[in-house]
Amino acid sequence: MPNQLQYETSPYLLQHAENPVDWYPWGEEALNRAIDEDKPILVSIGYSACHWCHVMEHESFEKEGVARVMNDSFICIKVDREERPDVDAIYMDAVQAMGVQGGWPLNVFLMPDAKPFYGVTYLPTQNWVQLLASVRSAFDEHRDDLVKSAEGFATELNISDVERYKLPQTDPLFAPEALDPLYRKVAVKADADKGGMNRAPKFPMPSIWRFLLRYYSATVSKTTADAPDPLGNETALRQVTLTLDRMALGGIYDQLGGGFARYSTDADWFAPHFEKMLYDNGQLLTLYAEAYSLTKKPLYRHVVYQTIAFVQRELLSPEGGFYSALDADSEGVEGKFYTFTTPELREILGEEYEWFAELYHLPAPLAGGEAAHANWEHGRNILHRTESDEAFAERMGWSLADLNVRLDATHTRLLRVRNERIRPGLDDKILCSWNGLMLKGLVTAYRVFNEPEFLTLALRNAYFLLKKMRDTRNGRLWHTYKLGRARQAGFLDDYAAVIDGLLALYQATFTMSWLTEADQLMQYVLTNFSSESGPGESGEEGPDELFYFTDKNGEELIARRKELFDNVIPASNSMMAENLYTLSLLLDRPDYAKRADRMLGRVQPLVQQNADYLTNWAAQYAQRVRPTAEIAIVGPDAERFRAEIDAEFYPNKVVTGITNEQDAGSTKLPLLQHRGTIDGKTAIYVCYNRACQLPVTTVDAVWALLR
Repeated sequence: MPNQLQYETSPYLLQHAENPVDWYPWGEEALNRAIDEDKPILVSIGYSACHWCHVMEHESFEKEGVARVMNDSFICIKVDREERPDVDAIYMDAVQAMGVQGGWPLNVFLMPDAKPFYGVTYLPTQNWVQLLASVRSAFDEHRDDLVKSAEGFATELNISDVERYKLPQTDPLFAPEALDPLYRKVAVKADADKGGMNRAPKFPMPSIWRFLLRYYSATVSKTTADAPDPLGNETALRQVTLTLDRMALGGIYDQLGGGFARYSTDADWFAPHFEKMLYDNGQLLTLYAEAYSLTKKPLYRHVVYQTIAFVQRELLSPEGGFYSALDADSEGVEGKFYTFTTPELREILGEEYEWFAELYHLPAPLAGGEAAHANWEHGRNILHRTESDEAFAERMGWSLADLNVRLDATHTRLLRVRNERIRPGLDDKILCSWNGLMLKGLVTAYRVFNEPEFLTLALRNAYFLLKKMRDTRNGRLWHTYKLGRARQAGFLDDYAAVIDGLLALYQATFTMSWLTEADQLMQYVLTNFSSESGPGESGEEGPDELFYFTDKNGEELIARRKELFDNVIPASNSMMAENLYTLSLLLDRPDYAKRADRMLGRVQPLVQQNADYLTNWAAQYAQRVRPTAEIAIVGPDAERFRAEIDAEFYPNKVVTGITNEQDAGSTKLPLLQHRGTIDGKTAIYVCYNRACQLPVTTVDAVWALLR
């Protein structure tokens, strides 16, 4: 008989709905049952694209004997970490406080009051059954000790990072001398040979390279003939391009269909963990589009266009939202959908195989004329490169156009075969925060490449988010959506990512409603995610300007946390500080800027110590070394001028505009008020700190003012 998960919408929970384990979803029913029956709770946390989560399910949770032990001794709760990041974060912090390295599946044992006392990640069946017996025995025979331990962990969880790291309230310092140490903290851990950070496995970590791009932008003007690289800015740019090149050419990128896998298991970007996550691809669209605007590398353009084609083809819902992920496995084998055996490749490609094998590092025939072996496990090949199109074409004596024709033909053949295979599982829930990241990626791609289809996708996604994932009764966002049903009150990262996407969309279209929607969401955050006793309007000292991760109207857990550290997704507080600053400029709201500055001032000592773990914060210090350019465009060519400006890399700006000069006087935006055309020509006003220079009528003149 199906367990209680049968009524859920999460694909991960539904995967466990027919386990013999009597699983419950996280909620009052299970928590109350633990108290009523005085049983310890087992919370098992994972997500649908998690390979080892599937392994543990197959080895343990599908077995009647194991399930019997679990059902007899525990109240068993399954959690989709992507649906409940608040629950996952609390118990992940608890397990790490226990000295256990975190990961998924995460299995945490709680007292009946939901306070944790022990946790592990994946265990094979025998070890798991032994642990279950030991934990239950300890609960029965040494309960007082477990209560004391659980109370200690609960107390630890309720210590804020501001308290833990003794972060004083200081004024932020925006200066090159404060910025350079942050860069060195990151640079010393970078892999100067293969790109990325100097470790394996390797994750894309977009916020790191976003920081280095902004560091480069903030310091490049100091380059002179006598000091060609005074602050390491050229080295920073080389590290970014090396990383982006190697990722785009490596196995972590789907060379045939586009899109990035979650991470590379090795240091060479060769063998991916094949799951594809929306949040990675959304952020990497932003990163590669920005990098193209600076470097004009064709490879980056290719990645952006092909990745957008991938998400449109495989992750876009009929309603305009984007699904969460594609599994790593198909037919029970990791990577089977994406990889080929050597005989398959020879048969499909025929005479084209030899050069294709050289480009994609496929193995040569073995001695004695035997068939070629494979470059990966199970006799299968991962397509990966280390050489650019230009270098390979030159080495082969071909033109670049010839190579492109050959690549298109071979890729089409291979895709035709691949598309007939059994596909990896799709996690078809729609997450608000991840869609916000994709919205930002699509808008950034549109702003850089001026491709109308990118804007169409972005607009469709924005309408979906505001229509389907916002509660019309109170204006709050929902976190997750599936089958026409939105649920779970939004978390801070939902608001942070969606506001960021809407602010980008306003600056791409000059449609006032997107800016208004962003400000309304910010007002909700200020009211419902702030500390109750935070700083007042006058800016007097308060306990903490940082935002809670959870809505004050949401479910009360054993701890209410604030997210500070940037990870594969930037910390929600770092994103929110940037949103506040951008809104302050566009709406002329000094109170927003003050709040952003106090957040940056609060975390600055922590960033100085651990910049490599707070790179999205560090990017904001880099961006604030110089005043931010406030660009207002008024006149019939406003959209064209915006596109020309956005095509070049200059991150330290906000852009606003209006095509009808008569509307400029009535607009609510201070940057546009009292602005007009010049002799009927579209005028561009470049302002700093609300003081504008004389207007100009060409984009070249704008760059002269900015640079």
